Amino acid sequence: MRDPNFSRSVIYMAAHSDHEGAFGYILNRPLDQRVADLLPDEDLGPLGDVRVFMGGPVATDKLAFASLRWDKMKSRLKCQTHLSVSDAILELTKGNEVRAFVGYSGWTEGQLEGEIKRRSWIMTPPRSVVLRVQKPRQLWRALLEDMGPVFRLIAQMPEDISMN
Repeated sequence: MRDPNFSRSVIYMAAHSDHEGAFGYILNRPLDQRVADLLPDEDLGPLGDVRVFMGGPVATDKLAFASLRWDKMKSRLKCQTHLSVSDAILELTKGNEVRAFVGYSGWTEGQLEGEIKRRSWIMTPPRSVVLRVQKPRQLWRALLEDMGPVFRLIAQMPEDISMN
């Protein structure tokens, strides 16, 4: 995707409906802020240390929380979105990964389907590597490498392919 908002982005698609569109969060765009920087007057406990991510270009004046955990039994990523501050703190105490997002990524009815038809996106079911990568900015590459040899080649290509 050539749009700088989405170039080499990993998006967790949190909701999708043919009639209502879709929304998700970018997982690999950390900001140089923690939750306590954005909510200095709140008693946040360990939530204050949670890193804030750019969730997408929509509603960037809003802070949202999501809880992520890998369900080993079902081999799938479980995500709870729209958490309140107290819910996010509770999820942290359960040992789940909590992320804070400024903004979100959104598509109107049919928009995402059109982009998929034009092959603007590489799609995969969520993989456990999403929670294992220590440096979020490396997630795009790590995820593609986890998808197999063809995608490994894509991951190694420079952003400007004329430099290849």
